[in-house]
Parts: sequence; C-alpha cells; structure tokens
Amino acid sequence: MEKYPDSKLFTPAQIGPVTLRNRTIRSAAFEGMCPGNSPSQELKDYHMSVAEGGVGMTTLAYASVTRNGLSFPRQLWMRPEIIPSLRDITDSIHSTGAKASIQLGHCGNMSHKSTAGETPISASGRFNIYSPTPVRKMRDEEIVAMSRSFGDAVRLARDAGMDCVEIHAGHGYLISQFLSPYTNHRRDRWGGSLDNRMRFMRMCMEEVMKAAGSDMGVIVKTNMRDGFKGGIEIDDALTIAKELQNLGAHALVLSGGFVSRAPMYVMRGEMPITTMTHYMDCWWLKYGVRMFGHMMVPTVPYRECYFLDDARIFRRELDMPLIYVGGCSTRASIEKVLDEGFEFVQMARALLAMPDFVARMKAGDTEVSGCDHVNYCIGRMYSLEMACHKCVDGLPKSIVKEIERIKSGNLK
Repeated sequence: MEKYPDSKLFTPAQIGPVTLRNRTIRSAAFEGMCPGNSPSQELKDYHMSVAEGGVGMTTLAYASVTRNGLSFPRQLWMRPEIIPSLRDITDSIHSTGAKASIQLGHCGNMSHKSTAGETPISASGRFNIYSPTPVRKMRDEEIVAMSRSFGDAVRLARDAGMDCVEIHAGHGYLISQFLSPYTNHRRDRWGGSLDNRMRFMRMCMEEVMKAAGSDMGVIVKTNMRDGFKGGIEIDDALTIAKELQNLGAHALVLSGGFVSRAPMYVMRGEMPITTMTHYMDCWWLKYGVRMFGHMMVPTVPYRECYFLDDARIFRRELDMPLIYVGGCSTRASIEKVLDEGFEFVQMARALLAMPDFVARMKAGDTEVSGCDHVNYCIGRMYSLEMACHKCVDGLPKSIVKEIERIKSGNLK
C-alpha cells in the first residue's frame, strides 16, 4: 500500500507565472564554484546533477547585484559579461524539465575591501567585529542607486534564462541590515521605526517587480527571527512578510538567523572549527578562529524541521505561497511540511552527497538523503567549493576525527 497516498510532493505547483514539476527546490546555498566571480563548469555540473536528480527547480547562489556586495572571491557577481555562461547553465537545466532560479543580494557589512573593492557599506557605519572590518554608512543617493541595482540584476537574470529570482532579505545581509534594529542605528528616513527600516526593502522590491514583469517568478527569503536578543522577532517579521506580500512577491522562503551574529541559527548543529580553519589561507585568522571560534559561533542543536514551529505562524497569517526551508532531509519531514499547507520545500545539504534524492524518493528507492548533519560542507565553503565529506577523498585525520565526534553527538 502507498505510504503517502495523499502526497502533494510530485504534483506541479506555481510560483507566480512559473509552474514547477514538483514541490522541491534546491535552496540557495552558496556553492563557492565561481572563481573570478564568474560561472564555472563545476557550477554547471553541480546544478545539472540536481536538475537531473528530479528537483522542481534549482537555485544558483548567491549572486551579488554589485561588485561591492561580494562576500567571497568565489561568488557570482551579476554583470553582462557572465550572461552567456549563465545562459548555458539555464539551457542545460531546462533540458531536464527543471526550472532555474538565482538568488540576488548584497552582503553589506559582511565583506572586506580586498573582495568588495572598497570599504564595506551598510545601513550604519559601525565596525563589524565578525569580519572583522570597518564599515561605512550608506548615503541617501547610494541607497537609491542600490535599489536600482537589484532591478538591473533581475533584468540580467532574465537575459540569462532564469525562470525565477530569489531576493535575499534575510540572514543579516544588506536588506536585512536595514530591517534589523541590531544593524540599523540611523535617525533619518531609513531608520528608527519599522516602517522606516522597511523603506529600502520596499524600494528594492519595486525595482525588482518592475524588472520581473509578467513572466518571471519573484521569491523573497526573509527572516522569521534574527536569532538573538536585540534583533528582529516574530511580530516585526510578520509585518515585514505582509509588506512583501503587498509588494507583489510571489512566494516567501521562511528562514532565520544572522550570519554575523547567529550563523548556526540559520544552519543548526555545530560549526566544525577544525575543518573551517584547515582550509583558511590567512594565518592570523586561522589561529584566531581556532582559539575563539566556538565562542563566536555557538552550537544550536539540529533537529528535523527546525523552523517549522515559527513557520506555522506565518502560514496562518499569510495568503501567499510559502516555501519551507530548514531541516528537511527525509521523505517523512518533507511530507509533514507539505501536509501543513506549505507549497514547496527547499533543500541544500540533503542534495550534496545525493543530488538525485528527489528521483530516488519518487522511485521508492529511499526516504532518507543520507546527510549526517556534521556541517563539513559549511566549514569548507568559506574557502573552497561546497562539498560533502562523503565525496572528498584523503581527508586529514584531524578532520575525520572532528566529523566522527560531531556525528556521535548527533546520534545521542
């Protein structure tokens, strides 16, 4: 007898004008596969493996709308010269029956002059101890110009053949830095009240919706909580989500956390400090993180569907399609989320070692992705391409030991 007789998992559904073949989306997890800030064969091969593996849509991550919005040297930067390479990727994805999306954003204060080409910018100009770097407060004319850059990036995404765009308004990046009272200390029309703090987001969305027109889906990733005292909490997050709905967003990805303050609230589990520092080039940062990393990046225990309790509140309050992300690595957890009224499920880590997880579920071959939540992929991606430890040969003994320790803790 069919275990999930009423399952919606393999039924089509829409994001605005775009129809996906099923309810799964490869979430916008940073791949680190863009040397020179440009698409690579490795990026194409990975997204092709996921598309051939059965997902409804795969999302390239995370592309900066301007040069000064780059966090990493191996991150996409949207500009005309990369569009032919992106078009090659989207054409290949489409050949499998999957749709293609790209996450667009700006890191704000989460950068360095060597990467961004200038002193990092943000809503306010306080020193970012987590990068670490001085940060410059944006001027009015820069804020207006930046909102237009989001629209320009959407137009480039259309030229590249993307079906959808995902605007990053969470996780402590630039739009989120304007929204959160933790990073926005302005006393002008861009700061103070939540209505003022939403002004930049509104301007970005107006440009995005205008550029998307009638044939592209617009998704926004937004926080339900920033994940620490002094940040956005549920009530304000609901107000932001309702504003995004009013602004015309076709779907929301419900997430949480702040990469500069509560990174593991986003990803859950333990940050593998030994892994992270092993791949670092900067010697003083390597030893600093090795000594103080566990204090700066505290563990937040992993569990399946870890954002679901908060996401249910948004499901009750909103009338638009909602995309669940956070701890869906088994068929049972995916079905649970869909049964509670969420239209789509995003996954990333579950598709690293098993990019054909969706196809295997459909064939009845497996109900478990095999992700063991040790976060090796996260520790590695800050310096190299994102990869599961199961797919990497010849790991140093120190990393193997760390993986086994974290794995044993997850099983308790």
